[in-house]
Amino acid sequence: MKMLLVRKFRVLILMVFLVACTMHIMIDLLPRLERRGPEGRPGCSCPPPAAAPPRAAAPRWPSKHTLRILQDFSAEPASNLSSQSREAAERAAGGAGGAGAAAAGRARRLIGPGAPRPPPPASNAAPLAALFEHPLYRAALPPLADGDLLFNVNSDIRFNPRAAEQPEWQNEDHHEEFLPTGETSIDSYPNWLKFHIGINRYELYSRHNPAIEALLQDLVSQKITSVAMKSGGTQLKLIMTFQNYGQALFKPMKQTREQETPPDFFYFSDYERHNAEIAAFHLDRQVEILDFRRVPPVAGRLVNMTREIRDVTRDKKLWRTFFISPANNICFYGECSYYCSTEHALCGKPDQIEGSLAAFLPDLSLAKRKTWRNPWRRSYHKRKKAEWEVDPDYCEEVKQTPPYDSGTRILDIMDMTVFDFLMGNMDRHHYETFEKFGNETFIIHLDNGRGFGKYSHDELSILVPLNQCCRIRKSTYLRLQLLAKEEYKLSLLMKESLLKDKIAPILYQPHLEAMDRRLRIVLKAVSDCIEKDGYDNVVENDFNTDVNTVTTER
Repeated sequence: MKMLLVRKFRVLILMVFLVACTMHIMIDLLPRLERRGPEGRPGCSCPPPAAAPPRAAAPRWPSKHTLRILQDFSAEPASNLSSQSREAAERAAGGAGGAGAAAAGRARRLIGPGAPRPPPPASNAAPLAALFEHPLYRAALPPLADGDLLFNVNSDIRFNPRAAEQPEWQNEDHHEEFLPTGETSIDSYPNWLKFHIGINRYELYSRHNPAIEALLQDLVSQKITSVAMKSGGTQLKLIMTFQNYGQALFKPMKQTREQETPPDFFYFSDYERHNAEIAAFHLDRQVEILDFRRVPPVAGRLVNMTREIRDVTRDKKLWRTFFISPANNICFYGECSYYCSTEHALCGKPDQIEGSLAAFLPDLSLAKRKTWRNPWRRSYHKRKKAEWEVDPDYCEEVKQTPPYDSGTRILDIMDMTVFDFLMGNMDRHHYETFEKFGNETFIIHLDNGRGFGKYSHDELSILVPLNQCCRIRKSTYLRLQLLAKEEYKLSLLMKESLLKDKIAPILYQPHLEAMDRRLRIVLKAVSDCIEKDGYDNVVENDFNTDVNTVTTER
């Protein structure tokens, strides 16, 4: 009798085990079967029935507890892209941006969430082309010596994708690695590597480097093979690796285009905006207000959160934060200091989310960078003020401190000041330079996500360095004057340039108009300095009159 009970107990345990295994298999296969159902047939672009809500693939790792905490989910401004907020943004952008923006908004609403975006409408006028023909934008840099290049490249060595994760490269002497006829070794390099080897003492990339346009296209089209959260920083950022072994920093959309930073927000708790990163790149490169290309290439991309983030990440901390919202949208929040909770989750529509992708600079093991504290850094405190905010003669102290006591660094800071003021960016606490070039080199403008937060307010404290030092490059000053003219209006140039991005429109029209207003304020500040100290003491002549070049030494 006892043996019979033991056998029955063993059979019962076996049956329970088999049932559990069957349930796990069914749960794992169910999302795949749903995607093959009538609403997900390959080749069918028909929209789902009106009564059926959009479906989203169920995540595999999140626990039931993760789904239950959905009760805390709220539709705050940072909860990304509800249907109503997106449509409201498009209506607002259409009303302020004219017929072209309205047409783009209508086209966006007509396509399905997984369909490719139509190209943005082309501008009838081409003020950018006219601007780049102006002599101010045709000045050449000095000839480059070997010491002016970040990398000295052996052109006989080709890039071997199969060895990209190894420290060694393959020489073309290996017969199995011969290139097609007519292809040089450098042509075999991926565009991110061409960008890296093009960096020199004076700029991140040359004005007419074709690899940059190709790199921007790679950022929006290359297959994403892995995703991980970036350590450090206050808000969620993801490192995305592509099929060609390039990497980019992804900042997801947190606010709609028309939302302003609340007036009670401190600058250090403001959202980081993906569209601000894109606009900063275009301001620096396309409109070339500084004409030094100091912002790494950035492009906007519509990312599938399920297929391109959740399914390819090996970061379990990121994986476990995915959940499905009450609107049946895929959401996640990651781990960071600010805004990483279910209350500030990033939600797709149903699993598509906008974001900016900034190309990585060369690895620090290959090209060391030096981080410098901005002399006009803010206190990052709720009650304390920085020294420059209370000492009107603070610039005199800065100009006696290396590296600002010689070379062009103080003029670089003035350029950065103008750049930040046009964007309304109060978060410039540090900047970087490449260690190889010493102090005689450009400064890199990284992390521009807190720009373009307010279009109804001009933060005059950003201009304090210019007002205190009363110094500016002649090339910068002449370009500012040019961009204030009606035929080269800054807002029109930016609007035309930003239309090239895949997720255009990038900026709400009032932000563009605010840039024109701020440009006039900058010119007034320089004019006041000239009236006080004299033109030659304020405007530093950086042009070489013998040849059509811009000098880099004071």
